[in-house]
Amino acid sequence: MIKLFTSTTFNSLDDLLLEQIQDLYDAEKRLIDALPKMADASHSPQLQSAFREHLRQTEGHARRLEQIFQQLGKQPERETCEAMKGLIEEGEEMVHAEGDPNVKDAALIAAAQRVEHYEIAGYGSARTFAERLGQRQAAQLLEQTLNEEKETDKKLTQIAEQSVNLKAQRA
Repeated sequence: MIKLFTSTTFNSLDDLLLEQIQDLYDAEKRLIDALPKMADASHSPQLQSAFREHLRQTEGHARRLEQIFQQLGKQPERETCEAMKGLIEEGEEMVHAEGDPNVKDAALIAAAQRVEHYEIAGYGSARTFAERLGQRQAAQLLEQTLNEEKETDKKLTQIAEQSVNLKAQRA
């Protein structure tokens, strides 16, 4: 069930930052479960490699968020990320899709880039909140992850433009 209205209370930017970190933590944990399936469903060795590399990065993203929880004096806790749940469900459709493997790879890239764009938005906002709160270490960790998410998006674009989409077009 998607909640259009929530009973979440934000009395401070600290509250909002914590909620964003909890949401991102849940998103990363969900992605850790999804990326191996995407890699296995890929036909392109280059795409398989990109998904496996991003899995390793994503595990590091979760560890960074755990560091941020510690810096904030909180225990790591997940706030259900409904957006990531939906994005992963869409990705699952691509994983189980049938048809030309090159077209399927293009579909997997499209699904993965939706995830990356969501994460870029989330990490950018959380980083900005941390900066405003003077949480420099947290902001630096969030910035590091933000940069990795942007690089992954670029890598997926390169794989799509230089190989996968060309092969999919010929299908």
